[in-house]
Amino acid sequence: MDCKKALAETNGDFDKAIDWLRKKGIASADKKAGRATKEGAVSSYIHAGGKIGVLLEVNCETDFVARTDQFQGFCRDVSMHIAAASPRWVLPEEVPADIVAKEKEIAVAQMRGQGKPEAMLEKIAEGKVKKFYDEVCLLKQPFVKNPEKTVEQVLKELIATLGENIILTRFSRFVLGEATELKNGAAAH
Repeated sequence: MDCKKALAETNGDFDKAIDWLRKKGIASADKKAGRATKEGAVSSYIHAGGKIGVLLEVNCETDFVARTDQFQGFCRDVSMHIAAASPRWVLPEEVPADIVAKEKEIAVAQMRGQGKPEAMLEKIAEGKVKKFYDEVCLLKQPFVKNPEKTVEQVLKELIATLGENIILTRFSRFVLGEATELKNGAAAH
């Protein structure tokens, strides 16, 4: 029925109908965002002959969805993405304020050094901070298996497909020989 409605909405244009359906799926994913996620999975991934390891927690609403091949495949793919792309946080809101301030300060200093007008510095710095988020926040990174989409877009498509709210809760990335500072302050070796 959705396909029929999409074709009617787009006057029979197949490509526009596909876009309409995709947008509808993303919109339905946004509606599910407030629903509780108490089930899910902890996924692990070991890469490069045991040199890089990832633990990832992904939550969903029911254990039924958590056991599906699509959910499990998504968890594996995101774990692999974390191993390859080295994000530091899940969301921009998790980046400590002092780190954001430092990135902004660096951007302003760089632009000043290039002779940019003072009135433009703040706007340029905001753009540079957004680019920083795109590099270090998991949901903002281009997905390694399909760089045309961000991890967030792939997640929203999965939410639309499975019909449940799904949240990438937390992750830890371990590299052999590097001590990693964990959130609780302990060092992992």
